[in-house]
Amino acid sequence: MLYIAKTDELPINNQIRVAELMVIGPNGEKMGVKKLEDALTLANYAGLDLVLMSENSTPAVAKIMDYNKYRYEKQKKLKEAQKKQRESNKEVKEYRLSVRIDVHDFETRVKNANEYLQKGHKIKAFIRFKGREMAHTDLGRDVLMKFADSLSEFGQIEMEPKLEGRQMSLLIAPKK
Repeated sequence: MLYIAKTDELPINNQIRVAELMVIGPNGEKMGVKKLEDALTLANYAGLDLVLMSENSTPAVAKIMDYNKYRYEKQKKLKEAQKKQRESNKEVKEYRLSVRIDVHDFETRVKNANEYLQKGHKIKAFIRFKGREMAHTDLGRDVLMKFADSLSEFGQIEMEPKLEGRQMSLLIAPKK
């Protein structure tokens, strides 16, 4: 009975169901085409596992190696790749402010944004002007600059406040 626990696991030792295979030694040297029994004997003699690397090629290719060490190294590389991917995927956290924002609401957003800056994320603060507020965009700019000044300990302005239609936005990046 052929039983493989996971789909990414390679068949080893008695799980291999190929009559003849090209055997690669533990140091990477080709040992030639051998019968399965002979290859298993060689692997046992070396105290290692016979791992089927490529079943579809002719002849199938198997390598003599320490399979647990191989899996460990593979998992380590995968974790490292995921870590690098997480670092490159830092997100942009958005905060919506208003011209008439209350002091406590403002302080809460500043405190929350500081935590995100410390984690390495960027912050985008924006104000959407409603009705007659469009006549006083300078008040919105003041609120955004006050927000940026409050975050100056951990962040720096990457993009100055810019008016786009009815919305003014500001981008803050974490300090290096």
